[in-house]
Amino acid sequence: MHVLSRMAGLVGLVGVWAPLSLALWLPAESARAQSVALAGMLGNKALLVLDSGAPRALGVGDEVQGVKVIAVSRDEAVVEIKGVRRTLHLGEAPVSVGHRGGSGRRIVLAADSRGHFINSGLINGKRIQYMVDTGASTIAIGRTDAERLGLSYQAGEPVRMNTANGIAQGWRLKLESVRIGDVEVFGVDAIVMPQPMPYVLLGNSFLASFQMTRTSDQMVLEKRN
Repeated sequence: MHVLSRMAGLVGLVGVWAPLSLALWLPAESARAQSVALAGMLGNKALLVLDSGAPRALGVGDEVQGVKVIAVSRDEAVVEIKGVRRTLHLGEAPVSVGHRGGSGRRIVLAADSRGHFINSGLINGKRIQYMVDTGASTIAIGRTDAERLGLSYQAGEPVRMNTANGIAQGWRLKLESVRIGDVEVFGVDAIVMPQPMPYVLLGNSFLASFQMTRTSDQMVLEKRN
């Protein structure tokens, strides 16, 4: 069964690429969305910048302007914003959240030096790093990421596929939601691969919900009605 067009090549890249932190811009219509960034750490408190304001030192359980701190570690903080949990990392671009459920309609991504579109998002409310692949028929998730996300993939539909190591069994399932920035798509088909993968492969089961335009090193995804 043909499932994905580029699985074998992607699996072979494990350990070759280092994770990249790329900017994600939201459109003017989402300008009222709340933005939150992690500016630093102060003891066991996180220095959060809300809507480009002055840094605020918040500990676990503290809440201000609808942002509640859930956990704090050396270089990251887990916060809950409008009912959505996000992990903030030092040095990354601000996270922007609008209405719960994802009210945005437009995503603008910038390519890296290799021409790849790599960024972070949420699957079922949990953070992942993805790579856009227009040649993949569906979202593909490595087994390690699937377990971290708590996916019951072994209860999904078994599928056979070609990989760099020969024929392998994967599992087809449906994700509750996939969220990039302030844009969310529900009920998205995905395949869990038996091998670990460097990124979640963002294929056409997600991209088909958008009108796609690419100009030079920029990709624009406009959500279809």
